Amino acid sequence: MRTYHAGMRFEVPPAIAEHLADWSGEVVAPRDAATVLLLRDGPGGLEVFLLHRRAALAAFGGMTVFPGGRVDPLDAGEVPWSGPDPASWPLGASPELSRALVCAAVREMFEEAGVLLAGPSPGQVVDDVSGPDWAAERIALEAHETHLAALLDRRGLVLRADLLRPWAHWITPIQERRRFDTRFFVAALPAGQATAETTGEADSLGWERPADALAAVERGEYVMVPPTAISLAELAGYDTVVDVLAAADQRQVVPVTPLLVAEPGGVRFELP
Repeated sequence: MRTYHAGMRFEVPPAIAEHLADWSGEVVAPRDAATVLLLRDGPGGLEVFLLHRRAALAAFGGMTVFPGGRVDPLDAGEVPWSGPDPASWPLGASPELSRALVCAAVREMFEEAGVLLAGPSPGQVVDDVSGPDWAAERIALEAHETHLAALLDRRGLVLRADLLRPWAHWITPIQERRRFDTRFFVAALPAGQATAETTGEADSLGWERPADALAAVERGEYVMVPPTAISLAELAGYDTVVDVLAAADQRQVVPVTPLLVAEPGGVRFELP
């Protein structure tokens, strides 16, 4: 199996290679985004939740990804909050953006995985969000007919920011036309909750051991952007969710901006 490390090179999709060949030097400002490595302890060891996105989607179409997406302006609203002060999060962002990133992570995980990190009090987590009424809430969020603060207020819940841990910070190469400034978080599946069986943006979704997902990439069954594959390779080094969360508390999260490098044999995605 491939080992992922600094200096590793990756093949890039043809569309990105074509854009690089015609690149004028103009750098598109990246959009702030958040993604969550949702974890559980399975019978064969640590498992992570993955989505296989529909090929027709503009962003990461046909790829295997973690739940996540860009920050919505409403994510910075007055969300009932329980956990570390946004100013203390090591996200390399202002308190306002840090708050929005955490809220975006929670919102996207509910939309795409059906898991909600919120509870009726700071010490509790809602134990079942799988019914039809909750499915309607997810659909309304995805359609931008409501927002996270309104959902939590209706349900009498507070966001459990303390259940998330920062894991990584990836910024899309400057040569790409669609760029994201993405903070990666890790979180455990709350007791009593189950992940969704369907979502509007994925052909399929479910739990896999990180090593099994990477093996599927090697066989050509999955397509991933390098940050996803690298994150899976990192997770494969841990046995349990507790181990990952403990490691997250000790990690120094720094922004990483890879490069696209044109060579005689093609274009490579190169890490610093």
